[in-house]
Amino acid sequence: MSRTVKKEIKPKYKRVLLKLSGEALMGPGKFGHDQETLQRICKEIQSVKKIGVQICLVVGGGNIYRGAAGSNVGMERASADYMGMLATVINALALQNALEAMGLDTRVLSAIPMDTVCEPYIRRRAFRHMQRGRVVIFAAGTGNPFFTTDTAAALRAVEMGCDAILKATQVDGVYSADPKKDKNAKRYKKLTYREVLSKDLAVMDASAISLARENKIPILVFSIHTPGAFARVIAGKGRFTVIEER
Repeated sequence: MSRTVKKEIKPKYKRVLLKLSGEALMGPGKFGHDQETLQRICKEIQSVKKIGVQICLVVGGGNIYRGAAGSNVGMERASADYMGMLATVINALALQNALEAMGLDTRVLSAIPMDTVCEPYIRRRAFRHMQRGRVVIFAAGTGNPFFTTDTAAALRAVEMGCDAILKATQVDGVYSADPKKDKNAKRYKKLTYREVLSKDLAVMDASAISLARENKIPILVFSIHTPGAFARVIAGKGRFTVIEER
């Protein structure tokens, strides 16, 4: 599929939250941002905006700093998590810069107030930005230690009234094991929230799955590395795994 979305694509969802890992921004590198990868991801977002979908994002910070990794080597967990939250702000600003260079009006709202570089997270303000057609990027997770950006994604999706959460990963759906390590790993086309929890599948953490389940928000898992995948998934096409109640 070309980088421009074909007109016949009709979105199934009006408003979605895209969850990106920090690692997705690294490209072939081992740290930070790969500019080519950043541009490609932003073009995917631009293509979905063109078909009339309202988009908000939550991005992780693992390409810069992981709070869990810091705590594993002796750092106090809360401090390590706050450092990880600051890394997500850096990623959010990088995405904002790339999106605005493409002509997309974008706002970064941080759960940790830092007025010099972005807006503080206020739910009604964020909701208004989305109503006006802006891309909204939620930074700094939930603003609290001990919670992942997966949980922040589920929380913001509920607060914004999103129709779906799109989890962009390194593979084209949910597998029974890591397909890069186990060639016999089974790919699931559909799962329930309960199955994800009972099988302990590494999709999103349990609190995020539970929050999505309670609010009946489907989670669609797809590969961020497949060109045009974001737009196809929005239309219910392509390769992805959907997690919802049957």
